[in-house]
Amino acid sequence: MKVHVYLNFPGNAAEAFDFYRSVFGGDLSWHVRFRDMPMEGVDIPEADQDKAMHIALPIGEDNVLMASDALESLGQELRPGNNVYVSVHPDSRDDADRIFNGLAAGGEVEMPLADQVWGDYYGACTDQFGIKWMVNYHAPETA
Repeated sequence: MKVHVYLNFPGNAAEAFDFYRSVFGGDLSWHVRFRDMPMEGVDIPEADQDKAMHIALPIGEDNVLMASDALESLGQELRPGNNVYVSVHPDSRDDADRIFNGLAAGGEVEMPLADQVWGDYYGACTDQFGIKWMVNYHAPETA
C-alpha cells in the first residue's frame, strides 16, 4: 500500500511546488495545466489556463505529493483548514532539521522540533501556503 497526499491550492499550486522542490529536492513527475487538457463542454477562462490541473512531486521512495488548483471559475471553493497535516518521516535527525526548517521558513511553527515523551524527534508547522506539516524522526532501535 502507498499513501499519497493530495492538496488543493487557490491558484498557486505551481509556486507551492517550486517551494516544496526547494525543500525536498527532486523533479516534478507531472505538471499538467488546464490548457494542456481541455475538457469538452467546459470553458476555462484565459486567466485560469496556466493554473495546475495536476502537479506531482515524488518525495523519497514510493511517496508522491500531488495537488491541483481549485478554480472559482469552475465553481470550486477552497476552504483551507486545520484538518490536514502532511506527516513526513525523515531518515535522519539532520534531515528532520533541514526539512522542518525549510517548511517553517515564512510560515508558523506550531511545535518546535524537539525530543518528545514518546521517544521521537518531532515538530509541527504551517508553511507559507497554509499547509500543516508534521516532521517525525524515529531513531532506529539499538541492540
